[in-house]
Amino acid sequence: MIELQHDERLDYLLNEDMRIVQSPSVFAFSLDAVLLAKFAYLPIQKGHIVDLCTGNGVIPLLLSKRTKGEIIGVEIQERIYDMARRSVQYNGLTEQIEMIHGDIKDMPQKLGYSKYDVVTCNPPYFPTVSEEEMNKNRHLAIARHEIYCTLEDVMKVSSQLLKQGGKAAFVHRPGRLLDIVTLMRKYRLEPKRLRFVYPKLGKEANTLLIEGIKDGNPDLKILPPLIVYNDHNEYTEEVRQILYGM
Repeated sequence: MIELQHDERLDYLLNEDMRIVQSPSVFAFSLDAVLLAKFAYLPIQKGHIVDLCTGNGVIPLLLSKRTKGEIIGVEIQERIYDMARRSVQYNGLTEQIEMIHGDIKDMPQKLGYSKYDVVTCNPPYFPTVSEEEMNKNRHLAIARHEIYCTLEDVMKVSSQLLKQGGKAAFVHRPGRLLDIVTLMRKYRLEPKRLRFVYPKLGKEANTLLIEGIKDGNPDLKILPPLIVYNDHNEYTEEVRQILYGM
């Protein structure tokens, strides 16, 4: 059993035989997180993985189906961290997944430098703006805006955590591509794979997935585009496969 608070609900996690604690007023995972969990390289057997800005733990939960490695999720918001912790507990994954309530900037010192094989992150997408422009819901504002961590913080921390040759995977907005690549290279994360996600054929990309290798050699591969919806506003076959395995 699991104790739900306020407007929380226990949702099925896509096609996986798992459940996840969600709340419309605090946090619910998006397609972006699911795409990142599918996109990221993972060691199948042993390995040490960190998911920064983990939210309610959706990425660690999904990654646990693809690897036997140890996974750590880091979330700064205590309420959302608690949702993630309870989801891990409900799914019987406490031996594989550890949730930490804390600031990602403290993690290299807390968890150790150059120890991890993979870092993933679905970070806040938008630079901090005035209070008037932000979402009035503080939980959502922190998740979407660079209030507690910037894009540079994410790249610096990812590099510090990774072993040489370790891989970092991120999901973000195409408008930040040049910032992302510049900061990845600044912190020795050489971009190796890039994929753009389009809402529909003929539309502009609205999401990107990018993976880099710490101290890797320059050789960026641009992967085929991922189209989310077809002309009937239904998920495309590839997206259905990612989401539901069908």
